[in-house]
Amino acid sequence: MDDIDRKLLNLIQEDFPITAAPFVEVAAQLSIGEDEVLKRIERLKEEGVIRRIGAVFDLRKLGFASTLCAARVPEGEVRGFVEAVNACSGVTHNYRRDDEYNIWFTLIATGEEELATAFAGIKRETGIDDILSLRATRTFKINARFDV
Repeated sequence: MDDIDRKLLNLIQEDFPITAAPFVEVAAQLSIGEDEVLKRIERLKEEGVIRRIGAVFDLRKLGFASTLCAARVPEGEVRGFVEAVNACSGVTHNYRRDDEYNIWFTLIATGEEELATAFAGIKRETGIDDILSLRATRTFKINARFDV
């Protein structure tokens, strides 16, 4: 990773232009060509440095409901559980923890009723009943930005 990569990563985190040709504007700010910007972004995606480029919305203000879930999954059932959770359209990500509640995931839905239905569906489909729904009561992290 060189200085241009670092500047590119800092720029797209904070000041990504919302225009018809955003990468032209990014290129101009970095004094390089648009093709080079696109090649660098593709390489950084392939390397796993960039997972995605997209907007971050306040889901509550849009009427969505979400919860952080923690599941206690027997070791022999982890793979099947994770596959079932990943197949659920409202799951944004999941991860494993070295804890009795060993699989954690976030679940988002268009409203409270749909969230409850999706949560119950995951329990039913996986056969795992010991899943905690840990609803946020206040926001602690409102902006994740990493100075590269």
